Amino acid sequence: MRLLPVLTGVTALVCVLGWLQKQPCATAGFDFVKTTTRGCYTDIYPLYYVRGLNDGKVPYFDSFAGDDITYVEYPALSGFFMQLVAMLVRPFGVETRGMAFYNVTVLLLALLAIVTVLATAYVAGRKTLRVGLMVACSPALLLTAYINWDLLAVGLSALALAAWASKRPLLAGLLLGLAIAAKFYPLLFLGPLVLLCVRAGQWRAMGRMVAGAAVGWLVVNLPVMVFAWEGWLEFYSFSRSRGIDWGSIFFYLRDHGVPAANNTDDLNFFGTGIFLVLAAGIAVLAFTAPTRPRLPQLMFLVLVAFMLPNKVWSPQYVLWLLPLVVLARPRLPAFIVWQVGEVIYFFGIWWYLLAVSNRRPGSDLSTTLSSLLHFDVPPGGIDDGTYYVALFARFLTVLFLALLVVRDILRPSGDAVREDGVDDPAGGVLDGAADVISLRTLRARRAATATA
Repeated sequence: MRLLPVLTGVTALVCVLGWLQKQPCATAGFDFVKTTTRGCYTDIYPLYYVRGLNDGKVPYFDSFAGDDITYVEYPALSGFFMQLVAMLVRPFGVETRGMAFYNVTVLLLALLAIVTVLATAYVAGRKTLRVGLMVACSPALLLTAYINWDLLAVGLSALALAAWASKRPLLAGLLLGLAIAAKFYPLLFLGPLVLLCVRAGQWRAMGRMVAGAAVGWLVVNLPVMVFAWEGWLEFYSFSRSRGIDWGSIFFYLRDHGVPAANNTDDLNFFGTGIFLVLAAGIAVLAFTAPTRPRLPQLMFLVLVAFMLPNKVWSPQYVLWLLPLVVLARPRLPAFIVWQVGEVIYFFGIWWYLLAVSNRRPGSDLSTTLSSLLHFDVPPGGIDDGTYYVALFARFLTVLFLALLVVRDILRPSGDAVREDGVDDPAGGVLDGAADVISLRTLRARRAATATA
């Protein structure tokens, strides 16, 4: 409790700085060229108009004019969040309503950022202050908090993990179900929870968690599915049919002669296939590691396995990883290297889009570095080669963190959390539990049988 004001205050300060970072673009009406030049882009303001919220259209129930998208393309809880803010700003004048929508959304997202920091610090064991400050002071949080509505799912996921750590699996499941209803990626966390519960024989807690997640998801989605099926389906059909987005490793491969990257079906096949192979490896690791992996370690690894081969990797997805990185491996050196990679990519993508929008090649790497040394923006944005440097800066630093976490799992003596003499502060019923099913227990039973 004594750290609550400190972490809340620091997070609030960073959120204010994040709002200020967007102000040069807000004062320019979020003009696209200015947002890419200054790195202060947001989806929130333009989508208020593009998705018909300014005309009173209700997400999923009302369609809007569009070539590929005719309904809000986010999961149901995110659409409800958008509708709630749209209702709150109706008393404002027509000319100021869009900016009011943005500012009210920012305020609510800042509150969710504080919730994320506090919930993450709560499950950090003896490293509460370090973990909380690592999340709160992250440059990635400052730069990406208000690009989109991702903090809704991030905050709910953090609360779900806090509930699980408090040995309240039903509540954890309900919160996780709500997080899945806001964004797809928290669905991945069911895998690590199930795997570790099986290894520890925690069947009752696993069942309550899964049941809670199903209820939480259905409470939000079922009404939309029944009364607005086409609108509800938009997110899933759009996710399946969309092509390569900037940030994906396939974007680089497509431009370097990999034919599969040009076909959406092949792209879905290879992306899903690579993820399933990596997920199977994580499952094997969960049962063969000498000591049961900590829950945040596996949650981080399965999320990385999903992101690395994905056809979409937006700048704000760093928020998905942030709480799990500091819980999986609360060490500063690698964390700082990763943050540098994310910051490089953050500015790289906007300056690359600036060049694309201007239909010019952009500055090469040497010109870009020269401009930055003079505290200036690279003229005309950056070219393909410089953008690929930024893309790999993020890709490789995330991969590097994942490899470090795998090493910590295989060599628990090097785990920064377990070196304090604890097992798994975020594990809830898993913390300190004996193994029931693992490679070690199976070998022990086989040896006992052979001896008998």
